[in-house]
Amino acid sequence: MLVTKKNRLAVYNYLFKEGVICAKKDYRIPKHPEVAEASNLEVIKLCTSLKSRGLVHEIFSWQWYYWSLTDEGIAYLREYLHLPADEVPNTLKKSTKDPLRRPGGDDRRDGERRRFQDRDGYRGDKPGGERGFGRGGGGFGRGGGGFGRGGGGGFGRGDGA
Repeated sequence: MLVTKKNRLAVYNYLFKEGVICAKKDYRIPKHPEVAEASNLEVIKLCTSLKSRGLVHEIFSWQWYYWSLTDEGIAYLREYLHLPADEVPNTLKKSTKDPLRRPGGDDRRDGERRRFQDRDGYRGDKPGGERGFGRGGGGFGRGGGGFGRGGGGGFGRGDGA
């Protein structure tokens, strides 16, 4: 397919800058959402051409194409766009965030105890000596006064008395 040089350069610049590009499998969209100069069809055909030369890796899922640059593709686009050797796509740049910090934050002070430290943490004693659901202390399950056989706590594959 014939694509104007202006549109080809726009698609290649975006692909090199980001390192990835995606497109919906709809050939009638007049403009690509991320590359305003080119149509969706032109983006798909240019990336398909790059894929056939082994310059991008393609994934197709749920009617969307996803392309990511390979090392050969980075070298090819760097030469084609006349870019310096030290410029790299965003996918290869290091993040400035602390890699050990978890998302969602951890604003506790060192002296404060984490509420649930492990899987069984939520099953622990409640304030006032009352046990949790199915863990003895009356109510459901096999705890004292429940409808079970007495003994341990909990449901299912217990200690089978």
